[in-house]
Amino acid sequence: MNWSSEEWLAQAVSWLDEELMAAGIERVGEVTQPRLKPWGTVLRADTDSGTVWLKAPGPETVFEVPLYRLLASVAPKWVLDPIAVDVERGWVLLPDGGPTLRERLGGTAGLSDAMISVLPQYGQLQVELEPHAEDLLATGVTDMRPAAMPQRLDEALETTGRYTASSDSEVAKEQHAWVVGQRAEFAARCADLPDRVSLDHNDLHTNNILGGPTGQVRFYDWGDSVLAHPFTSMLVGLGSLARWLEVDPDDPQVRRPRDAYLEVFGDPAELLAELELACWIGKVARALVWDRALHQEPGEFAGAPLRTLASLRMNSWLAPD
Repeated sequence: MNWSSEEWLAQAVSWLDEELMAAGIERVGEVTQPRLKPWGTVLRADTDSGTVWLKAPGPETVFEVPLYRLLASVAPKWVLDPIAVDVERGWVLLPDGGPTLRERLGGTAGLSDAMISVLPQYGQLQVELEPHAEDLLATGVTDMRPAAMPQRLDEALETTGRYTASSDSEVAKEQHAWVVGQRAEFAARCADLPDRVSLDHNDLHTNNILGGPTGQVRFYDWGDSVLAHPFTSMLVGLGSLARWLEVDPDDPQVRRPRDAYLEVFGDPAELLAELELACWIGKVARALVWDRALHQEPGEFAGAPLRTLASLRMNSWLAPD
Protein backbone atom coordinates (compact mmCIF):
# COMPACT_ATOMS: atom_id res chain seq x y z
CA MET A 1 0.00 0.00 0.00
CA ASN A 2 1.57 3.29 -1.12
CA TRP A 3 0.24 5.63 1.58
CA SER A 4 2.66 8.36 0.53
CA SER A 5 1.46 8.60 -3.09
CA GLU A 6 -0.30 11.74 -4.24
CA GLU A 7 -3.23 9.67 -5.47
CA TRP A 8 -3.79 7.92 -2.14
CA LEU A 9 -3.38 11.11 -0.14
CA ALA A 10 -5.84 12.97 -2.37
CA GLN A 11 -8.45 10.23 -1.93
CA ALA A 12 -7.92 10.10 1.83
CA VAL A 13 -8.17 13.88 2.25
CA SER A 14 -11.29 13.97 0.09
CA TRP A 15 -12.93 11.29 2.24
CA LEU A 16 -11.85 13.05 5.42
CA ASP A 17 -13.42 16.33 4.26
CA GLU A 18 -16.64 14.61 3.16
CA GLU A 19 -17.04 12.88 6.51
CA LEU A 20 -16.25 16.04 8.46
CA MET A 21 -18.87 17.92 6.46
CA ALA A 22 -21.43 15.20 7.10
CA ALA A 23 -20.70 15.52 10.82
CA GLY A 24 -21.04 19.32 10.76
CA ILE A 25 -17.30 19.87 11.29
CA GLU A 26 -15.08 22.19 9.26
CA ARG A 27 -11.40 21.64 8.60
CA VAL A 28 -9.38 24.77 9.35
CA GLY A 29 -5.83 23.71 8.49
CA GLU A 30 -3.73 21.58 6.21
CA VAL A 31 -3.78 17.80 6.46
CA THR A 32 -0.42 16.41 7.57
CA GLN A 33 0.98 12.88 7.72
CA PRO A 34 2.86 12.65 11.04
CA ARG A 35 3.20 8.86 10.97
CA LEU A 36 4.03 6.67 7.99
CA LYS A 37 5.12 3.11 8.77
CA PRO A 38 5.27 -0.12 6.76
CA TRP A 39 2.24 -1.36 8.74
CA GLY A 40 0.05 1.76 8.44
CA THR A 41 -0.25 5.51 8.41
CA VAL A 42 -2.00 8.35 10.24
CA LEU A 43 -3.17 11.71 8.90
CA ARG A 44 -3.81 14.73 11.16
CA ALA A 45 -6.09 17.73 10.60
CA ASP A 46 -7.19 20.68 12.73
CA THR A 47 -10.90 21.50 12.69
CA ASP A 48 -13.30 23.93 14.35
CA SER A 49 -14.06 21.09 16.78
CA GLY A 50 -10.46 20.16 17.56
CA THR A 51 -7.87 17.86 16.02
CA VAL A 52 -8.97 14.74 14.13
CA TRP A 53 -6.98 11.71 13.00
CA LEU A 54 -7.45 9.44 9.98
CA LYS A 55 -5.92 6.04 10.68
CA ALA A 56 -5.26 3.60 7.84
CA PRO A 57 -3.93 0.27 9.16
CA GLY A 58 -2.22 -2.21 6.88
CA PRO A 59 -3.78 -5.51 5.79
CA GLU A 60 -2.41 -7.36 8.84
CA THR A 61 -4.31 -5.10 11.28
CA VAL A 62 -7.14 -3.65 9.21
CA PHE A 63 -9.61 -5.41 11.55
CA GLU A 64 -9.05 -2.42 13.83
CA VAL A 65 -11.38 -0.35 11.64
CA PRO A 66 -14.59 -2.42 12.13
CA LEU A 67 -13.43 -3.17 15.69
CA TYR A 68 -13.59 0.54 16.56
CA ARG A 69 -17.17 0.64 15.34
CA LEU A 70 -18.09 -2.41 17.43
CA LEU A 71 -16.38 -1.09 20.56
CA ALA A 72 -18.07 2.28 20.24
CA SER A 73 -21.43 0.51 19.97
CA VAL A 74 -20.95 -1.98 22.81
CA ALA A 75 -18.73 -0.10 25.26
CA PRO A 76 -18.65 3.59 24.27
CA LYS A 77 -17.52 4.74 27.72
CA TRP A 78 -14.08 3.19 27.32
CA VAL A 79 -13.07 4.04 23.72
CA LEU A 80 -12.95 6.87 21.22
CA ASP A 81 -16.17 7.20 19.22
CA PRO A 82 -15.24 7.29 15.51
CA ILE A 83 -16.46 10.23 13.48
CA ALA A 84 -16.57 7.93 10.46
CA VAL A 85 -15.56 4.42 9.42
CA ASP A 86 -14.95 3.04 5.92
CA VAL A 87 -14.53 -0.71 6.31
CA GLU A 88 -14.04 -1.34 2.58
CA ARG A 89 -11.07 1.01 2.34
CA GLY A 90 -9.85 0.34 5.86
CA TRP A 91 -10.07 3.90 7.17
CA VAL A 92 -11.26 5.22 10.52
CA LEU A 93 -11.62 8.91 11.41
CA LEU A 94 -11.17 9.60 15.11
CA PRO A 95 -11.42 12.65 17.35
CA ASP A 96 -8.39 13.60 19.39
CA GLY A 97 -8.39 11.83 22.74
CA GLY A 98 -6.18 14.28 24.58
CA PRO A 99 -2.91 13.49 26.38
CA THR A 100 -1.94 9.92 27.12
CA LEU A 101 -1.37 8.72 30.66
CA ARG A 102 2.37 8.73 29.99
CA GLU A 103 2.25 12.35 28.89
CA ARG A 104 0.19 13.35 31.91
CA LEU A 105 2.51 11.66 34.39
CA GLY A 106 5.74 12.72 32.72
CA GLY A 107 7.63 9.95 34.51
CA THR A 108 7.15 7.08 36.94
CA ALA A 109 6.05 9.13 39.96
CA GLY A 110 2.46 8.17 40.72
CA LEU A 111 2.42 5.47 38.04
CA SER A 112 1.45 2.61 40.36
CA ASP A 113 -1.42 4.61 41.90
CA ALA A 114 -2.58 5.60 38.42
CA MET A 115 -2.75 1.97 37.32
CA ILE A 116 -4.76 1.13 40.44
CA SER A 117 -7.38 3.47 38.94
CA VAL A 118 -6.91 2.48 35.29
CA LEU A 119 -6.74 -1.32 35.33
CA PRO A 120 -10.17 -1.86 36.96
CA GLN A 121 -11.68 0.32 34.23
CA TYR A 122 -10.03 -1.89 31.63
CA GLY A 123 -11.41 -4.93 33.45
CA GLN A 124 -14.91 -3.47 33.32
CA LEU A 125 -14.50 -2.96 29.57
CA GLN A 126 -13.54 -6.61 29.22
CA VAL A 127 -16.58 -7.72 31.26
CA GLU A 128 -18.85 -5.72 28.95
CA LEU A 129 -17.26 -7.39 25.93
CA GLU A 130 -17.53 -10.97 27.21
CA PRO A 131 -20.93 -11.63 25.56
CA HIS A 132 -19.61 -10.41 22.18
CA ALA A 133 -16.96 -13.00 21.33
CA GLU A 134 -18.52 -13.90 17.99
CA ASP A 135 -18.95 -10.24 17.09
CA LEU A 136 -15.29 -9.63 17.86
CA LEU A 137 -14.25 -12.55 15.66
CA ALA A 138 -16.44 -11.19 12.89
CA THR A 139 -14.36 -7.99 12.78
CA GLY A 140 -11.29 -10.07 11.99
CA VAL A 141 -9.73 -10.23 15.45
CA THR A 142 -7.57 -13.37 15.74
CA ASP A 143 -8.87 -16.22 17.87
CA MET A 144 -6.43 -16.75 20.74
CA ARG A 145 -8.86 -18.49 23.09
CA PRO A 146 -7.30 -21.28 25.22
CA ALA A 147 -8.56 -24.07 22.94
CA ALA A 148 -6.93 -22.43 19.91
CA MET A 149 -3.56 -21.81 21.52
CA PRO A 150 -1.83 -25.16 20.77
CA GLN A 151 -2.42 -24.48 17.07
CA ARG A 152 -1.21 -20.92 17.55
CA LEU A 153 1.99 -22.23 19.10
CA ASP A 154 2.59 -24.31 15.97
CA GLU A 155 2.07 -21.17 13.87
CA ALA A 156 4.51 -19.23 16.02
CA LEU A 157 7.07 -22.01 15.72
CA GLU A 158 6.80 -21.87 11.93
CA THR A 159 7.75 -18.19 12.15
CA THR A 160 10.59 -18.66 14.61
CA GLY A 161 11.79 -21.71 12.67
CA ARG A 162 12.31 -19.57 9.59
CA TYR A 163 14.13 -16.96 11.64
CA THR A 164 16.32 -19.62 13.28
CA ALA A 165 17.16 -21.24 9.95
CA SER A 166 18.40 -17.91 8.60
CA SER A 167 20.32 -17.07 11.78
CA ASP A 168 23.87 -18.01 12.68
CA SER A 169 22.99 -17.81 16.37
CA GLU A 170 23.42 -21.03 18.32
CA VAL A 171 21.41 -19.44 21.13
CA ALA A 172 18.46 -18.92 18.77
CA LYS A 173 18.65 -22.51 17.56
CA GLU A 174 18.70 -23.83 21.13
CA GLN A 175 15.79 -21.59 22.16
CA HIS A 176 13.68 -22.71 19.21
CA ALA A 177 14.43 -26.39 19.85
CA TRP A 178 13.48 -25.98 23.52
CA VAL A 179 10.10 -24.45 22.67
CA VAL A 180 9.41 -27.22 20.14
CA GLY A 181 9.95 -29.69 22.95
CA GLN A 182 7.31 -27.97 25.10
CA ARG A 183 4.37 -28.45 22.74
CA ALA A 184 2.69 -31.22 24.74
CA GLU A 185 3.18 -29.41 28.05
CA PHE A 186 1.84 -26.21 26.54
CA ALA A 187 -1.30 -27.94 25.23
CA ALA A 188 -1.92 -29.51 28.64
CA ARG A 189 -1.64 -26.18 30.39
CA CYS A 190 -4.00 -24.55 27.86
CA ALA A 191 -6.58 -27.19 28.79
CA ASP A 192 -6.19 -26.18 32.45
CA LEU A 193 -7.04 -22.52 31.80
CA PRO A 194 -10.68 -21.61 32.59
CA ASP A 195 -12.63 -20.64 29.50
CA ARG A 196 -13.15 -16.93 30.13
CA VAL A 197 -13.11 -14.96 26.88
CA SER A 198 -12.84 -11.27 26.08
CA LEU A 199 -10.70 -8.81 24.15
CA ASP A 200 -7.00 -8.67 24.96
CA HIS A 201 -5.56 -5.30 23.95
CA ASN A 202 -2.13 -7.00 23.83
CA ASP A 203 -0.24 -3.70 24.15
CA LEU A 204 -1.74 -2.16 27.27
CA HIS A 205 0.84 0.42 28.30
CA THR A 206 0.61 4.07 29.32
CA ASN A 207 0.91 5.45 25.79
CA ASN A 208 -2.28 3.59 24.81
CA ILE A 209 -4.32 4.96 27.70
CA LEU A 210 -5.99 8.34 27.21
CA GLY A 211 -6.70 10.40 30.31
CA GLY A 212 -5.88 9.70 33.92
CA PRO A 213 -4.15 9.43 36.31
CA THR A 214 -7.47 9.52 38.20
CA GLY A 215 -10.98 9.52 36.84
CA GLN A 216 -12.33 8.18 33.57
CA VAL A 217 -9.90 6.92 30.93
CA ARG A 218 -10.25 5.53 27.44
CA PHE A 219 -8.20 2.86 25.70
CA TYR A 220 -6.62 3.45 22.32
CA ASP A 221 -4.74 1.71 19.50
CA TRP A 222 -6.37 -1.71 19.14
CA GLY A 223 -4.23 -3.01 16.26
CA ASP A 224 -2.51 -5.66 18.39
CA SER A 225 -5.67 -6.97 20.03
CA VAL A 226 -6.84 -10.59 19.99
CA LEU A 227 -9.72 -12.62 21.39
CA ALA A 228 -8.33 -14.43 24.41
CA HIS A 229 -8.63 -15.10 28.10
CA PRO A 230 -9.05 -11.55 29.49
CA PHE A 231 -6.21 -11.90 32.00
CA THR A 232 -3.63 -12.23 29.22
CA SER A 233 -3.82 -8.44 28.90
CA MET A 234 -1.80 -8.22 32.10
CA LEU A 235 1.23 -9.76 30.37
CA VAL A 236 1.94 -6.29 28.97
CA GLY A 237 -0.18 -4.31 31.41
CA LEU A 238 1.70 -5.50 34.51
CA GLY A 239 4.94 -6.47 32.77
CA SER A 240 5.45 -2.97 31.38
CA LEU A 241 4.60 -1.51 34.79
CA ALA A 242 7.27 -3.62 36.50
CA ARG A 243 9.85 -2.67 33.87
CA TRP A 244 9.04 1.04 34.02
CA LEU A 245 9.30 1.04 37.80
CA GLU A 246 12.33 -1.29 37.70
CA VAL A 247 10.84 -3.52 40.39
CA ASP A 248 10.09 -7.21 40.83
CA PRO A 249 6.57 -8.33 39.80
CA ASP A 250 5.89 -9.18 43.45
CA ASP A 251 6.61 -5.62 44.51
CA PRO A 252 3.61 -3.84 46.11
CA GLN A 253 3.73 -1.23 43.34
CA VAL A 254 2.76 -4.01 40.92
CA ARG A 255 0.69 -6.20 43.25
CA ARG A 256 -1.75 -3.45 44.19
CA PRO A 257 -2.71 -2.60 40.57
CA ARG A 258 -2.86 -6.34 39.83
CA ASP A 259 -5.27 -6.99 42.67
CA ALA A 260 -7.37 -3.93 41.77
CA TYR A 261 -7.79 -5.41 38.28
CA LEU A 262 -8.64 -8.90 39.55
CA GLU A 263 -11.26 -7.55 41.95
CA VAL A 264 -13.41 -6.79 38.90
CA PHE A 265 -13.66 -10.56 38.33
CA GLY A 266 -13.70 -11.89 41.90
CA ASP A 267 -11.38 -12.56 44.82
CA PRO A 268 -7.80 -11.71 43.76
CA ALA A 269 -6.34 -14.45 45.98
CA GLU A 270 -8.45 -17.06 44.21
CA LEU A 271 -7.70 -15.70 40.73
CA LEU A 272 -3.94 -15.16 40.96
CA ALA A 273 -2.97 -18.60 39.65
CA GLU A 274 -5.40 -18.16 36.74
CA LEU A 275 -3.85 -14.80 35.88
CA GLU A 276 -0.33 -16.22 35.94
CA LEU A 277 -1.30 -19.15 33.71
CA ALA A 278 -3.20 -16.89 31.29
CA CYS A 279 -0.21 -14.58 30.95
CA TRP A 280 2.21 -17.49 30.50
CA ILE A 281 0.04 -18.89 27.69
CA GLY A 282 -0.45 -15.38 26.30
CA LYS A 283 3.24 -15.18 25.44
CA VAL A 284 2.45 -17.19 22.33
CA ALA A 285 -0.18 -14.66 21.27
CA ARG A 286 2.31 -11.90 21.95
CA ALA A 287 4.91 -13.62 19.77
CA LEU A 288 2.42 -13.84 16.90
CA VAL A 289 1.45 -10.20 17.34
CA TRP A 290 5.14 -9.30 17.15
CA ASP A 291 5.37 -11.30 13.93
CA ARG A 292 2.28 -9.57 12.54
CA ALA A 293 3.72 -6.14 13.34
CA LEU A 294 7.11 -7.00 11.84
CA HIS A 295 5.75 -8.75 8.75
CA GLN A 296 6.56 -5.87 6.45
CA GLU A 297 9.86 -4.73 7.99
CA PRO A 298 11.49 -6.95 10.63
CA GLY A 299 14.61 -4.82 11.10
CA GLU A 300 16.19 -4.80 14.54
CA PHE A 301 13.18 -6.54 16.11
CA ALA A 302 13.37 -9.64 13.89
CA GLY A 303 14.24 -11.83 16.86
CA ALA A 304 11.42 -10.54 19.08
CA PRO A 305 8.96 -13.40 18.37
CA LEU A 306 11.56 -16.01 19.34
CA ARG A 307 12.65 -14.09 22.45
CA THR A 308 9.02 -13.91 23.53
CA LEU A 309 8.47 -17.64 22.97
CA ALA A 310 11.71 -18.46 24.76
CA SER A 311 10.43 -16.56 27.81
CA LEU A 312 8.05 -19.51 28.36
CA ARG A 313 11.11 -21.00 30.02
CA MET A 314 10.76 -18.47 32.83
CA ASN A 315 7.51 -20.11 33.97
CA SER A 316 6.44 -16.57 34.83
CA TRP A 317 4.02 -14.07 33.38
CA LEU A 318 6.87 -11.68 32.64
CA ALA A 319 8.09 -11.47 29.07
CA PRO A 320 10.97 -9.50 27.53
CA ASP A 321 10.37 -6.22 25.71
